[in-house]
Amino acid sequence: MSTSEDPEIVIIGCGVSGIAAAHRLVKAGYRHVRILEATGRSGGRIKTAALGNTITEIGAAYIHGPSEKNPLFCLARDYGLLPPEALNPENQAVDVDEDPPLVPNWFSSSGQRLSAESMEPAEELFSEILDNTSKFQNPKNTSWKSVGHFMRTKAQNQAAGRWKDKDETTRQLLLSAFSTMLKFECCGSATHSMDDIDLAGFSMFKSLRGVDCTLPRGFERLIENLMSELPSDLVTYNCPVRCVHWSNTEGGLSPVTVECENGKRIAADHVIVTVPLGYLKKHHSTLFHPPLPAHKLKSIETLGFGTCDKIFVEFESPWWDADCEIIYLVWEDEETVSDQVSDVSKSWIRKLVTFTVHKPSEKGSHVLCGWICGHEAEYMETLPEEKVRESITKLVRTFTGNSAITPKRILCSRWFTDPWTYGSYCHPAIGCTAEDLKNMMEPLPSQETLSQPLQVLFAGEATHPYFYSTVHGAILTGWREADRLITHY
Repeated sequence: MSTSEDPEIVIIGCGVSGIAAAHRLVKAGYRHVRILEATGRSGGRIKTAALGNTITEIGAAYIHGPSEKNPLFCLARDYGLLPPEALNPENQAVDVDEDPPLVPNWFSSSGQRLSAESMEPAEELFSEILDNTSKFQNPKNTSWKSVGHFMRTKAQNQAAGRWKDKDETTRQLLLSAFSTMLKFECCGSATHSMDDIDLAGFSMFKSLRGVDCTLPRGFERLIENLMSELPSDLVTYNCPVRCVHWSNTEGGLSPVTVECENGKRIAADHVIVTVPLGYLKKHHSTLFHPPLPAHKLKSIETLGFGTCDKIFVEFESPWWDADCEIIYLVWEDEETVSDQVSDVSKSWIRKLVTFTVHKPSEKGSHVLCGWICGHEAEYMETLPEEKVRESITKLVRTFTGNSAITPKRILCSRWFTDPWTYGSYCHPAIGCTAEDLKNMMEPLPSQETLSQPLQVLFAGEATHPYFYSTVHGAILTGWREADRLITHY
């Protein structure tokens, strides 16, 4: 190991975890830190765009749990990026478990407006059953196959008893509303179906107090502020990495050599890898030489990584209430509780059952954000924008019963077909345990070996043991790996 107090440190990826690591190291006085970024921009899965005059978040959109314990909240506050209500102490003290109470509008596939009161029994049943998933923290205590299996079975069983005074049509409508919320829940885990989520694994995630908030001027402002505090030449853009040669396989003086796609080779004492898990799943066999150890590979394969896309839709005028914050669409023809569609290519749009209402950044701006995930989102990404727009138009007209409604513009995210991500964020797939998340963050070589330690370190949202899939989790992992090196020296 370089005995010098100023080792060569290379960070792969200029997303928020890579930036957080660089920040920590530079502030601690390390002068030989550089970031290699495959694309032409900073931010990774934080990406702000505009639809007309409305700011939209193609990637991360929320501060989950905006309170003092959230490093993202603290950074955004210090940079003056938060909306006034997020600074309100009452707001920070509320424990909503990432499920803020939103004012809903409900519509059915027969073109009927449904009253929020009539849908309350479905909402209550859904949140009660979802809360009950936390009882299964020990995998040995459950015979349920998955979160989806548990929720669907409980819903069918409890509906019969709870709603016995209601007529068959009403009971069926409430179960269809349950399906709507189950499909939306899939977006929270970026999964195709809750059947793919491990019931014990689902409880590993920890939420923070505070009602979720957005950054009114866009999440990229956070990245801009962080980048402005780093040396201007710290990042090399458009520089994909081909292979990380560790354990001195290149025979040089440094334990690690980073080989770039352009043929350039960079000697380093330490490399912090912050690429998304989707990229790691696809390229781990060529990205590391020698290959990653078996237990680490198994965890990379076991941990889930899926797609959650957004379709922003702008309208001339709102067809929802002035105080509405979320719109639910209920398909009345679905016989059983389900969160998937039978034929993805024909019916993908049926997975899009929820729109969140964008707070207008200016007068006359009416934008909704439609949420879609799983194979249906992946299929949507293959379609030209005009086709997506046609499907959205037909969907909205069906549910409102108004054939005059026409979207002005749409804007879609496409995280699955992005060659640097292959999806959105991670989730605890079937069989995933705390051990897998521990393996994800373990540096190379393993501690048992006698060779130079901390050659390859791992950061990013998929390496946090309980804040995975969040921006604050990504920031904390960047700091964690930087601190690991600082402590070492």
